[in-house]
Amino acid sequence: MLLLLLLLSNADVAEPQRLLGLKNQTSCMCNVDSGQWSFPVVKFEAVLKDVDTCETSMNRLQEKVVLSQLRLPQIQDQISNMTARLQPYLYLHDQGLYSTLSLRLLSSELSVLETNVGSIHDKFNTAQTLQLSKEVGKLRKKVDSMQRMDVINMKMFKEKLRYLKNSAESCRSIPSDFTGHHMYCLKGLIKSISEPVVTKVSPYGKSYISGSWGKQAQRDGVDQPDTYWVLSLLNSNIWGNTFRVYPTYEDFMQSRNQRDFTLAPSQTHTNAVEGPSAVLYGDALFYHCYRSADICRYDLKTNNVKRVTLPGTGVGFNNKFPYCYYDCRANSDVDVEVDETGLWAIYATVGNHGNLVVSRLVWDDRAESLNVSQTWETRVFKKAVTSAFMVCGVMYATRFVDDGLEEVFYAFDTATGREDNTLALPLEKVVKGVASVSYNPVDKQIYMYNDGYLMAYQASF
Repeated sequence: MLLLLLLLSNADVAEPQRLLGLKNQTSCMCNVDSGQWSFPVVKFEAVLKDVDTCETSMNRLQEKVVLSQLRLPQIQDQISNMTARLQPYLYLHDQGLYSTLSLRLLSSELSVLETNVGSIHDKFNTAQTLQLSKEVGKLRKKVDSMQRMDVINMKMFKEKLRYLKNSAESCRSIPSDFTGHHMYCLKGLIKSISEPVVTKVSPYGKSYISGSWGKQAQRDGVDQPDTYWVLSLLNSNIWGNTFRVYPTYEDFMQSRNQRDFTLAPSQTHTNAVEGPSAVLYGDALFYHCYRSADICRYDLKTNNVKRVTLPGTGVGFNNKFPYCYYDCRANSDVDVEVDETGLWAIYATVGNHGNLVVSRLVWDDRAESLNVSQTWETRVFKKAVTSAFMVCGVMYATRFVDDGLEEVFYAFDTATGREDNTLALPLEKVVKGVASVSYNPVDKQIYMYNDGYLMAYQASF
C-alpha cells in the first residue's frame, strides 16, 4: 500500500515521500528513512522564547488594565474638580474678559509711560517725579532682561506697570487750588454715611426701576439755585432721551413746576442715554451715549451735544461689563460721576481684565470740547460691585448685603494710587435693586436711585 507522509524539515515544508508498505492484518507497516529530515530545534526554542515573552507582556498588560480600572474613578474625580476650578476662567474667556499678556504690548506701554514720566519730571522736577523716573528706568532694565533671557513673570510685571502708571497720573491729579478750598478732604476717607435724609418715589413711578437723580453740581463760586433733576430710563429700563429738572427742592418734593428736556430725537438715537448713570454739572447733563464707548455732554442752554471716547483696550458697553454682584443692572457699563475735582467716568476694559477703570473728564469752554485728561486702573472686578461713586478724587465701590442694605467696601485714591478694601460703610435701602449711586460736592450728599425710589444720605469725614 502506498502511503503519503508530510513532514517538516527546518521551517520549510518538505517534499512528500512515496513509500511502499505491507499490510499486516489490520496494520500497515513500512520502512521510513527519517534521516533526511532534521527537527528545527533552534527555531523551536526561539518560538518558545517568544511565547514566554508574549505571556509575560500579556500579564503586565493585564496588570495595567486592572490598575487603570482602579485609577479611572480617581482620574474622573480629578477632571471634574479641575473643570469646576476652570469654569470661572472659561466664563471670562467666553465673555471676552481675558486677554493674553504680551511682552511686546507691555514693552510698548512702558515706552509710553517713559515718555509721560519724562515730561512730568521735566515740568515738576520734584522728589516724587525723580523717584518715578528711577523706577521706570529699573523696569526698562527688567524688560530688556526678559527679552534676552525669555524667563518672565508677566503678571508681576503687569501689576508693577499698572502701579507706576497710576503713580504717574497721581502726580498731576489734584488741581492747584483744590487743597485750599476743600479742607475737609484732607481728613481722609469717608468715616460714616447717615440714614436716608430723603426718601421719595420717582415722579415717573416705581415701574421705572433704572435711572439717576440728584442736585445740580457745579464748581465753588458759581451762584446758582438748588436745582434738582431726575432721569429715568423709559425704554426697557435701559435707554432714554429725556430728563426732568425742578427749579427748587420744594418743587422737587411736590413734583411741580418741572421742565422736561429732550436729549435726542428718539430713545435709540446716537445721542440718547444708555444705562442708569448721569450727572447734572453746571448747565450740562453728562451721560453714557447710546451703544458706544462715548460720554455725551448735553448743554441745557444750547441743546448741543458734545462727546468724547473713553480710553482703553476694549472699553465695555452694550451690557458687556455691567454692575452686578447680586443682580446685574442692565447696560450699566459706563458710570458718570462728579466730585470736588470735577467730572469722572468709571467703567471696565478688556485690557484691564474687566476691572474698574477711572478716567478724569475735562470740559474745555474755549474750545467747546470734552476731553479725557487722565486714567487709572484698579484691581476690583466691575461685576463684583453694585455701583461706584467719586468723592475728593477717591473712588468708592458698593456691594449687596441684603434686600435692605448696601455696603461701601472698597476705595481707590487717585492721588496716591492706593486701594483700601477694608471699608464697611452701610447704605440703607427701601428695596433690593440699586440702579445708580452718586455724590454731590455741593451738599456732600450721596444720591441713590433705588429701583424707583429716590434716596439721599449725608456723608461725614
